[in-house]
Amino acid sequence: MDQKELIDRLRRDPNAVQSLMTSADGQRLMQLLSGGDGGRTLQQAAGEAAAGNTLQMAQMLKSVMSTPEGSALLRRIRDSLQG
Repeated sequence: MDQKELIDRLRRDPNAVQSLMTSADGQRLMQLLSGGDGGRTLQQAAGEAAAGNTLQMAQMLKSVMSTPEGSALLRRIRDSLQG
């Protein structure tokens, strides 16, 4: 499952989103995406993504994925959604 498939799965399956957000990996992902600004940038990116502009959210995910922790975290999330 690549990144696009993961996002598509989360869009189609509200239960998968709920499961992800309540998991330890989901919580850590939110912490990494929230950064040091209390989540303001994440909220802005989520709002833009909901309106169809996913560029900022994609850039944030790319930034997280470029770190060893973020890469391992997203791999575990992907694997848990496949199983």
